[in-house]
Amino acid sequence: MTLVKDSPPDAPEIGPEVPAAKKRRGRRENLAGYLFMSPWIAGFLLLTAGPMAASLYFAFTDYNLFNSPKWIGFDNFTKMFHDPRWQKSVEVTAKYVVIGTPLKLLLALGVALLLAQSRRGQAFYRAAFYAPSLIGASVSVGFVWRALFSDDAIVDRTQSFLGFHTGGWVGDPNWVLYSLVALTVWQFGAPMVIFLAGLKQVPRELYEAAEVDGAGPFRRFWNITLPMISPVLFFNVLLETIHSFQIFGSAYVVSNTQCGPADATLVYTCYLYQKGFKESQMGFASAMAWMLLLAVALVTAVLFWSQKRWVHYEEDAR
Repeated sequence: MTLVKDSPPDAPEIGPEVPAAKKRRGRRENLAGYLFMSPWIAGFLLLTAGPMAASLYFAFTDYNLFNSPKWIGFDNFTKMFHDPRWQKSVEVTAKYVVIGTPLKLLLALGVALLLAQSRRGQAFYRAAFYAPSLIGASVSVGFVWRALFSDDAIVDRTQSFLGFHTGGWVGDPNWVLYSLVALTVWQFGAPMVIFLAGLKQVPRELYEAAEVDGAGPFRRFWNITLPMISPVLFFNVLLETIHSFQIFGSAYVVSNTQCGPADATLVYTCYLYQKGFKESQMGFASAMAWMLLLAVALVTAVLFWSQKRWVHYEEDAR
């Protein structure tokens, strides 16, 4: 008897139409994706990339919004570096960043440490401390802040009651910038929430082991809490530093649109606004904007370079 081996079924023929169909389907899917992305792409090109390219061109021109731009090369930048008010704006902004950012982060971390402990009404306290971050940038809060720090207002009366006769902060060139610092410190809610999320990720076993070894609260905070939340701390430092460089609304409103007195609150963006929209020197203002971008980029690069020394990630410990 002869055994006949069944032949395998014929494999389906793969013709040129199969890859072509896949390509057509892929093109349709890509087209659908680009169609859904088109509002964002249009907004990015029209509202971000386009204005940035235009401002880069205007930075090298003499342009006043009414006449055609005239190419002048680096004259705007040369004029900027020799402008005493521009130098004053850099000084005021640097002072605001150096003082306001650390105080805001210190307060945010301190409150986050308190709220990380289980206590009654914890949700209410978190919401209450976070609320100023939602309304702090509004114009109405700026008006209220100016009223609080004016002559014979509540802050002035409290100081006088305590024996400090400095007068209203808003009208004093030596104190008005500190009213802006107090306003930004009051808005510590956003970094506080981020710190609180980082504190919740610290393993409790580390604290228990440290207590067994006899470590006190300060030692536990320095050797456990800070290293474990260092990525969160780095994120907050980076975010708040960039945000501080961009201050405008509060300085403009608290100073009654004058950025003063005596240019005491002449932050960089306030002087940029004056040059661009009050004096119609749009070319000079564009050059200022790009210098601010370069300064923020440089500070950001320094922060990223320094993180190797004090930021600890879980991957580094493996």
